[in-house]
Amino acid sequence: EEIGYDGWRLDFVRGFWGGYVKDYLEASEPYFAVGEYWDSLSYTYGEMDHNQDSHRQRIVDWINATNGTAGAFDVTTKGILHSALERCEYWRLSDQKGKPPGVVGWWPSRAVTFIENHDTGSTQGHWRFPGGKEMQGYAYILTHPGTPAVFYDHIFSHHRSEIANLISVRNRNGIHCRSLVKIVKAERDVYAAIIDEKVAMKIGPGYYEPPSGSQRWSLALEGRDYKEGCRPSLIILFASAIVVPFFTQKYVGVID
Repeated sequence: EEIGYDGWRLDFVRGFWGGYVKDYLEASEPYFAVGEYWDSLSYTYGEMDHNQDSHRQRIVDWINATNGTAGAFDVTTKGILHSALERCEYWRLSDQKGKPPGVVGWWPSRAVTFIENHDTGSTQGHWRFPGGKEMQGYAYILTHPGTPAVFYDHIFSHHRSEIANLISVRNRNGIHCRSLVKIVKAERDVYAAIIDEKVAMKIGPGYYEPPSGSQRWSLALEGRDYKEGCRPSLIILFASAIVVPFFTQKYVGVID
């Protein structure tokens, strides 16, 4: 209270029980709290498994131990995005029940989605997001439920204006941590989803357009796979007649 912190970012929460975190948070009453529960995803003979339920279950178990007083970084989603984008395996972005395959698919209000942080990227680079695929990653987390976090380094990079536009689409359409996702396509070369019946998004070089009907879909954003320079691999559309203009603004921190 004396210093003025509003919340807690808890490091290496695999090292201590979530019940203790609950005690800390109930005593300090933060506005927001998130823990880093980072361990390895499931692999078979060096190939990432499609089913990552055991991985996200461990994160959800920790959140449960805090009685939901803290969220957790969605490491599961980050790992799946790595394989989906790097290997052109967009089918990975839907689980066996047609839901998002990370923590965001099970407990979206407690999932803090991200593509990079100070450990995985920056000067340490322990688990870098696939190069040139960053905007596809942001197109996913900034249109989907959960609480997306924008990496500080990316804010001051050439991605700045594109990230700002994605944030604008999210805010204009009221996408929030509990928004509903309808996955309409998850194939080898394309992933598409409709969020809250307001935003239709697509990543990957494959084809997708939202269904025509009573809704009027206007193109909000369009981008390319910067690494390969192929067909447009990032398209954001939304159910409003207003086209979002390109702009630049200053922004920092976690986007709710």
